[in-house]
Amino acid sequence: HSFPTRRSSDLKVSVAQLLQPLANGALVLSLDTDFDGCMRVVQRLTEDPTIYLANSMNSLRVEGQKTISIEMVQQFDWALPDWVLVPGGNLGNVSALHRGFSQLRDLGLTQKLPRLVCCQAEHANPLYEAFARARAAGRRIEEADYAAQTARPTLASAIQIGAPVSLPKAVRALLECDGVVEQASEQELADASARADRTGMFNCPHTGVALACLIKLVAAGTIERGARVVVVSTAHGLKFTDSKARYHEEALGFPARYANRPIDLPAEPEQAPRDSATRRTARAGRVIPPPQARKA
Repeated sequence: HSFPTRRSSDLKVSVAQLLQPLANGALVLSLDTDFDGCMRVVQRLTEDPTIYLANSMNSLRVEGQKTISIEMVQQFDWALPDWVLVPGGNLGNVSALHRGFSQLRDLGLTQKLPRLVCCQAEHANPLYEAFARARAAGRRIEEADYAAQTARPTLASAIQIGAPVSLPKAVRALLECDGVVEQASEQELADASARADRTGMFNCPHTGVALACLIKLVAAGTIERGARVVVVSTAHGLKFTDSKARYHEEALGFPARYANRPIDLPAEPEQAPRDSATRRTARAGRVIPPPQARKA
């Protein structure tokens, strides 16, 4: 069989993500389903006590993730951020961050909790929809506001989840810290990711979701300018070079505001365009003909 056995367009993870466990010698099973379908299979398999569950349903995983909060505060010389934004799919990160901040407060190392923002992709947004229902009714979110959904394909593939198993814990966390849920469209998350890339971050699409939500919340006045804000980045852009390449090729089906196409030039420096009009054409992504052709 050629690799991968499924077409790369059918994969629910990037090829770069898939290559890592393959290269490490792991047994990789490619199920014909999405994250929620895999989660159901894992839950059934781990009914066998000899099989260890290693995702966010496991409290030990949450205990590890909560240290993000502790390191964050430590790096601020034990001062709290005002807001913390985190991409949300299965929602374990939201509850884990809250746990870490809560324990710091209970130990007397801090005096309050920062406000958390769970940031979801518009194509996989069950918690955002629940938050919107509660807001429309003029009240705070309740677990009963939630309805599972079938997540649609999104560039933020790791949070393409319609039935998050950690939703009850996430709702409790948001209630205690007066948290917010926001969403980002595919164009918003891709543009935000590309904009951040220009600072040298080279971040993942999921971080792009959180950055896009930050932009929207600042524009709406929810997050005040001058507030101390932390955006949690969940992966490196090198795992998602395929979607980044398609963005800069303007091949994602929507306008790419920060697309940066390579400029095709002749081989010899003397043949490079010298007039400003030709340079503008080059920036638009068109091939530059040699001088002889331009004269003709």
